[in-house]
Amino acid sequence: MTSQPQSARPAATAVVARHNPSGAPHFLMQERAESMTFAGGAMVFPGGAVDKADQDHAVRIAPQGDIEDLAARIAVVRETIEECGLVLGLVDEARAAEAAPALRRALKNGASLASVANSMGLAFDFDRLIPFARWCPPSTTPHRRYDTRFYIAIAGHVPGELTPDGGETTRLVWHTAQEVLDEADARRVKIIFPTRRNLERLAQCESIAALVAHAQAHQVRLIEPRVETRADGDYLCIPEGLGYPVTSEPFSTASRA
Repeated sequence: MTSQPQSARPAATAVVARHNPSGAPHFLMQERAESMTFAGGAMVFPGGAVDKADQDHAVRIAPQGDIEDLAARIAVVRETIEECGLVLGLVDEARAAEAAPALRRALKNGASLASVANSMGLAFDFDRLIPFARWCPPSTTPHRRYDTRFYIAIAGHVPGELTPDGGETTRLVWHTAQEVLDEADARRVKIIFPTRRNLERLAQCESIAALVAHAQAHQVRLIEPRVETRADGDYLCIPEGLGYPVTSEPFSTASRA
């Protein structure tokens, strides 16, 4: 019997950028625990699956709006707090550092972002997140599939040192996109195919202003990587024209999980 393809679960990722006085923007990257089934030991951007509580939150905020997009924005704010202890999109940014530990504890204990924000008198502006990309493996993929929306989040002052959650995430670093690519090429870190393509795209931007302009200049369309057979072998490919300087890689070298 042929198994039916699994439907893709909605997910969201934060491409958190901050000003780097020495050059190109720094991006927040996290190293996943080796024990994780998906991308174990890899450097990734913060993020995770959209929960029902995120969807319910989105319906309450904007019942006539784009619920899937808003739920993804809510999820990425929640996940970044849980995984990194960093609060994005807070209307009163001056309260972010003070609120982060309590928010993180409450979310880890199972509270929804909506309930804990309400109890602490916090308001979020989810429109501050800038759409950047959307990736989903094709329906023929045998393993669990995630329909992942990527958002640019500009971090202001980040007080102190961020700490990983110690579960899914074991290490947090701020690096330029090119630095992460160089580390991966030297085999000092692992990155998977979507992360590499997005880092190559980010590496084109020499400032925060250039990053924002680049994101706003390119329409977000669903990217479903495909295998293309060429004279010298199979390649894993993505569409042209979406801002990516590299759109194919030999299938034999592309890390997918």
